[in-house]
Amino acid sequence: MVLFYKTTNLLIMLKRLILNDLDNWRTSPLRRPLVLRGARQVGKTIVARLLGQQYAHFTELNMERAGDAQLFKRGLSAEEIIQAIKLKHGIPSDSSSWLLFIDEIQAYPPAVAMLRYFHEDTPDVHLLAAGSLLEVALQREHISFPVGRVEFRYLYPMNFEEFVQALAPNALDVYHTVPSPTYAEDVLFPLYHKYALIGGLPQAVAAYAETGDVVAVNTIYENLFAAYLDDIPKYAQTDGTRRIIRHCLRSAPLFAGTRIHFAGFGESSYGSRECGEALRTLEQVMLLSLIYPSTATEIPLIRNLRKSPRLQFLDTGLLHYLSNIQSESIGIQDLSDAFRGRLLEQITGQELLARRHDLREPPLFWVRDKTQSQAELDFLEAHEGKPIPVEVKSGPAGKLRSLHEFMQRSPNAELAIRLYRGRYDQQDVNQNNRRYKLINIPYYHAAKIHDYIASAA
Repeated sequence: MVLFYKTTNLLIMLKRLILNDLDNWRTSPLRRPLVLRGARQVGKTIVARLLGQQYAHFTELNMERAGDAQLFKRGLSAEEIIQAIKLKHGIPSDSSSWLLFIDEIQAYPPAVAMLRYFHEDTPDVHLLAAGSLLEVALQREHISFPVGRVEFRYLYPMNFEEFVQALAPNALDVYHTVPSPTYAEDVLFPLYHKYALIGGLPQAVAAYAETGDVVAVNTIYENLFAAYLDDIPKYAQTDGTRRIIRHCLRSAPLFAGTRIHFAGFGESSYGSRECGEALRTLEQVMLLSLIYPSTATEIPLIRNLRKSPRLQFLDTGLLHYLSNIQSESIGIQDLSDAFRGRLLEQITGQELLARRHDLREPPLFWVRDKTQSQAELDFLEAHEGKPIPVEVKSGPAGKLRSLHEFMQRSPNAELAIRLYRGRYDQQDVNQNNRRYKLINIPYYHAAKIHDYIASAA
């Protein structure tokens, strides 16, 4: 319980970046019921409570509590449910500043279907909902979201900016400086390496901010992962399916940052269909992402679902603990050297995935559309209608073979990005008579790629 209050106080200090977005929702005349989506323990409930502080009245329901769920089981209309909630919780009937928060809404899926009627019949009510297992619960109950009548926001583990705000708020101004000044390196590189080790799960960050002790954080990781395993029976209906999902979840941290094949995933005897379904289920509950490549060299950058995906795990700190690699990362100087660069690809993907809250859009990477080709680019971005290749590695620029190959094949690409353990720099590259600009960016600024592109234009 003490830890909960510490976490709450930390997040109040943080003012999670999503709160700015939610405040825009609060004041929008086009506001609709909003659903917060994200894995368990990424801070959805606390964010809702922080938003509730902007209202004169705040009511929190939880569909895992029988008394709260009962309100939705009585066949009442949306207006009658609102009246009953106000009466039960002492909310003035004429209050114009009231936030209704329905937590764990997936525990009673018909409540999701009711959101359309709240939108249509009680449009003045500010209604926020959250759930961790929404997609699989609704799929099991054959209930769909009321399209066009609700909004969504996606919550991920804390990104590096929020981590800096928690542990070194005095460094925020220099973090926001683009391009990054040379004097920032001595502060931001060590902080980024610490972020790679601790990750962005709020309870873990809170515990580390209080104690500075990685060992103290491990109890949180252990309990949290046990909770993820305990959730599996809630969305897997047979023992066989549960067994496969459990295996895939335990194996996922060990393969994060690498391309995977579904057949035999995690050194198992399970087939492609079995592992594919299990991994896609884990993706639905947002414990991992399957990042597919594009073979395109021009806009639009279409995902090629026939190619094998790269696995992105939920959080780099939890990955460290589950993979038993914490000791190897303490005091590390260059994430490019760690575990063949997989760790740097994982944390870069985590930063790119969390940059937007209004949609869930895993980043892309690039491979040549040719069987047995070894050309593979770490990430592929788009900016103002042009493709932007991104490599994540240290070393001389001349060794960026896949990046150079992409630029040779993309006549419209003008800029390329390298994220590395080094200082900001721009180079005019002439590779095989193909000229373009290479922007070298310290890898702690992965989330600010587009700011660098804009400044270079």
